[in-house]
Amino acid sequence: MTMPILFSLAVLFGIWGLYEYLGYRAKKTEWKKKAEEWFEVKGKRKSVVIVWGDKFDQTLYAKEIQKKLIKANFPLAPSEFYGILIVGTMGLAFLLSNVVNIPFPYNIIIGAAVMYLIQNVLFFVRRNKYQERLNEQLSEVCRLLANSLRAGLTLSQGITLVAKEMNYPAGEEFSRMARELQLGVSFDRALSDMEKRIPTRDFRIFTATLLIQRRAGGNLSQVLQEMAETLEDRRIVNQEIKTMTAEQRYVSILVPIMPIALVLMMNMMNEGFIDPLFSGFGLFLLGLFVIGTLLSYILVKKVTNIKV
Repeated sequence: MTMPILFSLAVLFGIWGLYEYLGYRAKKTEWKKKAEEWFEVKGKRKSVVIVWGDKFDQTLYAKEIQKKLIKANFPLAPSEFYGILIVGTMGLAFLLSNVVNIPFPYNIIIGAAVMYLIQNVLFFVRRNKYQERLNEQLSEVCRLLANSLRAGLTLSQGITLVAKEMNYPAGEEFSRMARELQLGVSFDRALSDMEKRIPTRDFRIFTATLLIQRRAGGNLSQVLQEMAETLEDRRIVNQEIKTMTAEQRYVSILVPIMPIALVLMMNMMNEGFIDPLFSGFGLFLLGLFVIGTLLSYILVKKVTNIKV
């Protein structure tokens, strides 16, 4: 008699526990959806590749790469960037195997070495692109702040408006500053911190203008409007210079590509055409070609790099 009663109670409590668990899961899902709506959190995909990528992005090495990507103005996660490098390595290895007839695993090694070199060159060439992009947006920032001050908003409210209206990367920087102001950080401290993150001449002038005008008083909206017009005029001049020197800059890139493409085409038509380049006097000629190409590219870049 005792066993059937205990069995019935166990089944009853099991059903009750399952009902409570399902109710808890339903409430948890409902609260999760509400939290995502409140904080504008997008649902994450559960792909294994995405999970591995997220774990890689949390490592110290990935965080160092993320800093370099930000400086180079590449809006990519470290996992996405290395995914592109891996695909590029595979594509280059396939090209080396079918065009130059380099066997496995040497084609993989050469492809990885070339992509590693391209990565370092990109980070070196674009090391200031983030700051340059911010400088290009600074005229629009000054114009928005000037208009907000004319409309009767405070400078802190103008910073919040800039954070909402501006695109990346200026929007992100001013969003960070707006959050700091909302948390009680003084305006001078938040502005100085942003100046440290963006150590450019234009931003130093911008921050100095805001600090001086806040302390000494004056028509800040008029000053910002004049600064916006000056920065816009300088940006137009820079764009005209880039347009006038575009031919020389693209020639410096095409000149080394054309002989390489021709040699590879000849090697496809006549197998073993490039073999003499990797032995004896051919290595000397190949070294001269590489050095001459690099020197010509550097000299053209120096000549066409006109600062205003």
